[in-house]
Amino acid sequence: MESDIYNTIKSSSQGIFRDKGSKFIALAYPVADQESVKNIIDGLRKEYHDARHHCYAYMIGYQRIVWRINDDGEPSSTAGKPILGQINSCGLTNILIVVVRYFGGTLLGVPGLINAYKTAAEAIKEC
Repeated sequence: MESDIYNTIKSSSQGIFRDKGSKFIALAYPVADQESVKNIIDGLRKEYHDARHHCYAYMIGYQRIVWRINDDGEPSSTAGKPILGQINSCGLTNILIVVVRYFGGTLLGVPGLINAYKTAAEAIKEC
């Protein structure tokens, strides 16, 4: 018999990371379904309408089989994948992490972007 016990977050939280003028705002939310994810992302796109990118990852369900990443225009696998990596490193589910980026004028390169999104997502860890 499988257990439906899982780790998640109790409430929303946020953190900020800065690198070479860019500002990364990490926001974590407890979510129960994909409709909740869509509503939160739509709201954040309106709230942070002047940001360059709204990258995210989510994991839903106690079996952790419903997930998605989105780089929102950043080079492939430089944003959503590192964010999901932080979710996985804590073994969390029913969580959405969105990292909003305000571009600071200096390109960070692929390794710099991966580090920035990973570090931003770390800022809100609760595990």
